[in-house]
Amino acid sequence: MDNSIVVALISSAVTILGVILANSKSLAVINNEIKHLTDEVKKHNNFAQRMPVLEVHLEELTKRVEALERKNNGKD
Repeated sequence: MDNSIVVALISSAVTILGVILANSKSLAVINNEIKHLTDEVKKHNNFAQRMPVLEVHLEELTKRVEALERKNNGKD
C-alpha cells in the first residue's frame, strides 16, 4: 500500500475519533443544561400553582383589615 494512502487513513481515523469525542462532550453539556432548565420549569410551575392560593388569602386578609379599620373608626 502506498504511504500516502496509509497516512490518509490514519488521519481520517484520528479525525473521526476527535469528532466523536467532541460530540459526546457537547452532548453531555447539552443534557446538563436541559436538566437545569427542566428543574427551573418545575420551580416556576410550582410557583404558578401556589400564586392563586396566595391571592385568595390576600383578599381575605384585606377584607379582615378593612373590617377592623371600620370597627376602629366607629369607636373614635
